[in-house]
Amino acid sequence: MDKGFAPAKVNLALHVTGQGPDGYHRLDSLVVFAGAGDQLSAIPARELTLAVSGPFAAGVPTDDTNLVLRAARALREARAVQKGAAIRLLKHLPHGAGIGSGSSDAAAAIRLLARLWEVEPLAPDAPEVLALGSDVPVCLQAPRPMRMRGRGEVMEPLPRLPTLGLVLVNPGATLPTRDVFRALAAKDNPPLPALPEGRKAEDFAAWLGTLRNDLQAPAEKLAPPVTEALALLRRTPGVLAAVMSGSGATCVGITKDAGVARNAARIIQLARQGWWVAPAPVLVG
Repeated sequence: MDKGFAPAKVNLALHVTGQGPDGYHRLDSLVVFAGAGDQLSAIPARELTLAVSGPFAAGVPTDDTNLVLRAARALREARAVQKGAAIRLLKHLPHGAGIGSGSSDAAAAIRLLARLWEVEPLAPDAPEVLALGSDVPVCLQAPRPMRMRGRGEVMEPLPRLPTLGLVLVNPGATLPTRDVFRALAAKDNPPLPALPEGRKAEDFAAWLGTLRNDLQAPAEKLAPPVTEALALLRRTPGVLAAVMSGSGATCVGITKDAGVARNAARIIQLARQGWWVAPAPVLVG
């Protein structure tokens, strides 16, 4: 049995810089991956099948609308593979939560099945990958921190980041990505500034405070619990900065290391027992 890990994708900043004639928004985003995620496994089989279990299995489709199966079929067709696979997905991450869990699952499936079928995985810039969704190319670069631009097809590795911990907090609000983008007031905003190098966690967090997630204001308007989650993170000891990831509703506290993140997560878990809270380190390539 082959196994794979699909880490949560976290947008530490997300600037919306335009909208193309194809209707897709153009982004400039700082992306890191967390040491918390979903698990995949696969064994050889005649057909391609998917079974889903875990704390967030409810509502996850197991037919061809699931990105994992779509990614598997894209790889099989591109590499002329005649085999199948029985894939199991263990969902630890909430879906539709702004942390790219479906896209990360798809990327992990491509890597996993490439090993199982003994073929080359699809490259992050392959047209078949972008067709799966704007976040799948960057998720194929995991665990390397990346700057992602355009529709998601323009990527470059970030300079070395300081050691960081994350506290992922989802207050249970539902935020469809389409609704958040539709509520966005300005769609032609300035891009990210250059990333500083060689800074301590505290300095990096202060620099993050000068950046934006342009989707945060519409997300807070549509889902007030996002505002509450950000406020709670900001007043939690050890949290240096708090941001919303993607289109929400997951909010993220940045700490100087994973140990501090665990302590902060315990405080939040006690304060909001109905929320999903997960501490994790920032992964490095």
